[in-house]
Formats: sequence, C-alpha cells, structure tokens
Amino acid sequence: MSASSSLLVTNCSQLVTLAGRARPRVGPELRELGIVQDGAMFVRGGRIVAVGKRSEIEPLAAADTEIFDADGRAIMPGFVDAHTHLIFAGNRADEFEMRSGGMTYQQIAERGGGIRSTVRRTRAATEDELIASGRKHAQWFLQGGTTTIEAKSGYGLTVEDEVKILRAIRAVSQTTPLRCIPTFLGAHEIPDEYKERPDAYVDLAVDEMLPRVAEEHLAEFCDVFCESKVFSVEQAKRVLAAAKQYGLELRVHADQFTSGGAVELAASLHAKTVDHLEQTTAESIEVMKQAGVQPVMLPGSVYAIGSQKYAPARAMIEAGLPVVIATDFNPGSSPTASMPMILSLACTQMKMTPAEAVTAATINAAWSLNRGHEIGSLEPGKIADFVVHDAEDYRELAYFFGGHRAYAVFAGGGRV
Repeated sequence: MSASSSLLVTNCSQLVTLAGRARPRVGPELRELGIVQDGAMFVRGGRIVAVGKRSEIEPLAAADTEIFDADGRAIMPGFVDAHTHLIFAGNRADEFEMRSGGMTYQQIAERGGGIRSTVRRTRAATEDELIASGRKHAQWFLQGGTTTIEAKSGYGLTVEDEVKILRAIRAVSQTTPLRCIPTFLGAHEIPDEYKERPDAYVDLAVDEMLPRVAEEHLAEFCDVFCESKVFSVEQAKRVLAAAKQYGLELRVHADQFTSGGAVELAASLHAKTVDHLEQTTAESIEVMKQAGVQPVMLPGSVYAIGSQKYAPARAMIEAGLPVVIATDFNPGSSPTASMPMILSLACTQMKMTPAEAVTAATINAAWSLNRGHEIGSLEPGKIADFVVHDAEDYRELAYFFGGHRAYAVFAGGGRV
C-alpha cells in the first residue's frame, strides 16, 4: 500500500482490537479484547488511522478510498507466532508412524532420528531449496491468519549450514508477506560428529557460529535447547552469555521433558522468553514472575508426540505471568502452522478461555518479540496486519477446530 492510498474496512460483526495497555497483558487483562461491535477501521499508507463504530469511521473515507466489506465477519489482528522452526528439508512422517506404533519421541531420537534426521536432510539441501520450502510454509501460516513469526535456525549445526538457514529465513521475509523475526538456535542438538565431545560443539557455537551470525546481522535472538540429554545448564549458559555479548536477546527451550534449572538460568541472564514448560514447577513460575520472563507454551508439540502433560497455563495466569502460545511449527514434534488449532488446544487441554488464548497469540506474543508497539493489536499508528475470519464471533476459531482458513488476510494494509 502506498503512502497516500487508503482503505476502509467496514461491516464487521466484531472488530477485536486488543487495544489497551502498552505492555504485555496479565491476569484479568488477558480477557479484555477491546471488541467493537458493528465496527470499522480506516487505514492509510499501510498503518491504522482510526478504529471504531461504522458511524464514526465510514465518514473518513474519500472518493478514492478502497472499501472492503467484511459482510458481518469478525476481524482480528494477524496472529503473531512466537516460536517456529520455519526452515527445514524433508519431513518426518516415518517417525510419526513409529510413534503411532508405540515408540516415544525420545526413543526415536536415541536411535538417530529426531532433530538429527532433519539435520542430515537440511545439510544436503541448497539455500535455494530451503528458501522454496520456506515460502511454501509461509503460505500455510498466512492461510491460517498468521502475519508474523519468530523463525529459528537449528537444523544445520555447522557454521555454514546455520548461516544458510538464517539467510533463507531472511529471504522468505523479504519475498513473502510473512514477517519473519530470526533466532539463532545453533545449540538445538549435538550433531552426530560431536556426539562424544559435546563441549567441543559448544566451543564451535561460541567461537565460530555466533561471531559469524553477528557479523552478518542474521539474528535478533539466540535460543538454546537446555535439556538433560541435549545441552546442560552450564553448556547453555556459555552459549547464551556469549550471545548476549554479541547483542542478541535470549530465548530458552526449557522444561520440556525434565525440569532441571533451565528456567532459573534464563531468569539469571534476563532472557526474553522461556519456551515449552510442560514440566515446570511452582518454584520456576515464581522465578519467571520475579525476573519478568515471558512463558511461551506450545500445546501442539504435546499433542503431536502423544503426551498428556501440557504446560500449566492456569497456574501461570493466576501467578500474573504474561503468557504466550505458539505453534512450535517443526517437522518432528509439531507439524502445524495453524494458530487456530493451537487456540483450540489451549482452550480444551490447558483450560484457557478463548479470550486468553487470543491475547496470548497476538499482543502478548508481539511483546515477546519486541514488536508490541507495531503489531499485535488494531490501534491507530500500528501496522495494518489484520485478518477477516470466516466467523461472526472470535470464539468460533477455537470452537470449530481442525479446518479453519482465514477469509482474507492483510499485511501492511495490503490483501495477501
């Protein structure tokens, strides 16, 4: 959309603005969606100018204003997916079959499957092939109403292959309407060639990968999979502390399979988020609260690996934490780009209300990516990323699960 062009979006059954405090929402605030009934929105130059009742907003339109009639549908901000693994080669349908037959995710990983199997395929792929795959995945996100994602590396595990993935993320962000915020996840798994000397792999990440990533400005965040059979707390601390020295903000995979100090490490280093948290404790929840770390819960990965242990969302909300939910889109443990499906899981399995889930997937997620001033709600001055859902009521997104596609998606004021 050009600087002078304008758009009027009108005849909305619900305009779910999420307008409010300029910070992540907590406690009862999670249920305050700022809904305008029979609403309209005026956009100019890709940014929101005004939001309100049709009678207030429609007179702002000029003769050359484009008009979009929502025909009684609900409109919401574009989803912000704060934890994804956008770029990878191949898939792991074979492992899905193994899990269906009774094997666990950990058993498959111990036999050389899991993350390492995707690493082998991704290393063999060219950068152009990874970009093409990423563009395909970008369309999946957009179709479900997601307009911004956090995108991690982590399926290369060599200097050149990690750089290749991060460059592919940048290319997808530049050539599709999907905004991609890059995270370096070189400490995702210990590759086969370092299996017997994991500390040497940590040296590689600290001494060679991070300097290269910083030199080429390829990432905003650094993440580490801190888990008993992957990277120990001490190893994770080395990577995260080095990343901080290079100006990267921190995110941590924590308490997915075991609870062993990852949350406390993240808090001590002032990480932005801790992600997964299926095994987290009341003590760790208090640590998050005191340190101001945002929890990112990933119910899709619990569902897809056949586990029953979801992150304790209600305890986190009651503790006053600014919760986030995300897809964890990846080829192994959460092969979904559908945020509406994640809303459904959050409501049915973690007992979040539909309003809490929507807040966790939009404005709170935006703040976790340092984008809360720009996206995540429909307010004057913000980028016009919004979705027209084929629903009259926002609650239908979680209620009708499994097949939702957005009626229309707009990024920066332009229909995509």
